[in-house]
Amino acid sequence: MLDLPLWFEVGSFAVLGLILLVDLLLVVRRPHEPSMKEAGLWVTFYVTLALAFAGAMFAFTGPEFGSQFVAGWVTEYSLSIDNLFVFIIIMARFSVPRKYQQEVLMVGIIIALILRGIFIMLGAIVIEQFSWVFYIFGAFLLWTAWKQAQDEGEEEEDRENPLIAKIRKVIPMSEKFDGGKLRTVVNGRKVFTPMVIVFITIGLTDLLFAVDSIPAIFGLTQSPFIVFTANLFALMGLRQLYFLLGGLMNRLIYLKHALSFILAFIGVKLVLHAMHVNELPFINGGHHIEWAPEIPTFVSLAVIVGTIVVAVFASLLSSKAQAAKIDPRLEEDARKSHSDAE
Repeated sequence: MLDLPLWFEVGSFAVLGLILLVDLLLVVRRPHEPSMKEAGLWVTFYVTLALAFAGAMFAFTGPEFGSQFVAGWVTEYSLSIDNLFVFIIIMARFSVPRKYQQEVLMVGIIIALILRGIFIMLGAIVIEQFSWVFYIFGAFLLWTAWKQAQDEGEEEEDRENPLIAKIRKVIPMSEKFDGGKLRTVVNGRKVFTPMVIVFITIGLTDLLFAVDSIPAIFGLTQSPFIVFTANLFALMGLRQLYFLLGGLMNRLIYLKHALSFILAFIGVKLVLHAMHVNELPFINGGHHIEWAPEIPTFVSLAVIVGTIVVAVFASLLSSKAQAAKIDPRLEEDARKSHSDAE
């Protein structure tokens, strides 16, 4: 297990927490749609910060744990980028004013951090007590990889969650947004605004993302500190990346398949690890399966980074991606934004 100086762990969380707090205050005090330059500078800052932290991990813990952090961060960041398209569709579907989309995304990131923190603590406890859980994690990731490779996501994204539909019928709600408020007054009566539904939708989406991503990173490291910091760095800057990429997300046509391959690779790695430390009595008599290889971290890192790089370049060079049309809902969202600005 990873054994870092207490001052390093406490200091890391204190500094990162302070940065997130400043970022949140900026959103609350000055809601606006960031320019490409502003979004690009923030994304560059957060990526540089993650790389600096990786350097500190290499310096304080050595190449093994440093590589685990980089592999975990790249995996979680890639999954987060893929999930950005879902956020874009949610914003467009509910016609959230672009001026307040930063606030919604920031709330979504905070919800994601809380949910993932809970999942990480539970996962660490279960892994420490039951090594056979790696079989379950591995099988789940292989199933997720297979689902990810299917081209059936768009129809699912277009269907409203049954819970959201039921909430709409139960609570009184206004037809239009009132800035970033959760409640407003209509005809002298206090009602909720559609922002409540947006927050609930984002929260449920974050929950589904956590279920997918946490087993994936536990396949790369069993250190709760690395798991949480990798997730934290993956989520930091995601809000600005949303505005930086925008409608360009549909150009990365091979990202989905790359992530499917990565999840399948980590799933196989988890199953092999479970076999290597096997304690189930009905498998090999409860003994470890010595011939099952342990895939080194540097191999995992090379596979993950290599797959992402190939997918991005293949997407950018593909004639199919260049001819891809922006989702009509995104075009309408951009049109409304320009109209409001004028």
